[in-house]
Order: sequence, then structure tokens, then C-alpha cells
Amino acid sequence: MPFPRKLLNDAEEVVLDLHPHWSFLAKQTLALLAAIVLGTLVLLNVDNGIVQLLAGVLILAALGWWIVRYLDWRTTNFVVTSDRLIYRHGVVSKHGIEIPLERVNNVLFSQRLIERMLGSGDLVIESAGESGRQAFSDVRKPSAVQNEIYRQIEANENRKFDRIGQGHGAGGGATSVADELAKLDEL
Repeated sequence: MPFPRKLLNDAEEVVLDLHPHWSFLAKQTLALLAAIVLGTLVLLNVDNGIVQLLAGVLILAALGWWIVRYLDWRTTNFVVTSDRLIYRHGVVSKHGIEIPLERVNNVLFSQRLIERMLGSGDLVIESAGESGRQAFSDVRKPSAVQNEIYRQIEANENRKFDRIGQGHGAGGGATSVADELAKLDEL
């Protein structure tokens, strides 16, 4: 599910809207496939009703585990907007973290060898907020996400400086420090 646009502020734009990397589902998918293969072999080759029932239960349990994980994957969003970072997850109960871009101090990423080969990894956001450090796992292309976060931080700062400059310009033209000192001297 994409991040709901109704949760954005005015003039805020979504830059990245990511679900966890597909490897997030790897264990459950492998377990489901193994259960299907094993269960099918048991159902076709064993005449014992109790063993067949257990094989069916095994398949259903693996399927249930996969569905729960899939729903978790589907309802997890890591969003980079023009103003903030947003992380939301949860199927029944929702949890979220929002970090304004101006509070981000550092963005770190790490990838193990297998994660590099798959294109996934972990991000750590260090911020001036109360929590200070937030870790996000199973991020797709974490180095590219890190670069995009830094681009948005810079763009956000530039927009703020542009607004500040326009505010001074609206008051009758920009004045220099020397002009301000001259006005003070006249008082």
C-alpha cells in the first residue's frame, strides 16, 4: 500500500515510498515451499491418516506464517518526503516514527555480503530528536536511499533560506549590515 497522501503537509512531496526489500519474506517463503514439498510427498506416499493430517497442518501453518509476514511487509512504509522521514508499520495496530529533515544529523548504512548481492541493507538515522538513533532494516538500495536523504536535507535547507530571503525582500529591499549599522548610528 502506498503512503496515504492525506498524511502529507501542505506543499510536501513524496520522494521515496519504499516497502522492505523482498528478502524480508525470504525465510517464510522458503519455509512455505519446503512445507508444500514435504507435505505433498507425505500426502502422496504415506497411507497413515494422522501423518497426512499433520502434513496438512504443517502446510497451513507455513502458509499462515507467510501471510502474516506478507501483511507486515505490505503495511510497512519507509518514506522520504521533501520535509521529513516517515516510517510506519503494523497490520492491526500501527506504529510510526517521523523525523523532520532539519533534525537529521547523520545517515549511516551497512550491508553484509549477501545483502550487497541482493541490494538490501540497514539504515541508521541519527537525529536531534528524543530517540536520537533509529535503525531501519531490510531497506532497498540503502546507499541510494542515504544519498537521497542528504539531497532532500540540502533542498529543504535551500527552501528555508529562499523563504527567509524573500521575507527580507518583501519589506522594501534587502539591507546590508553596514546599512543597518548606519541606521542605528543615526538614532
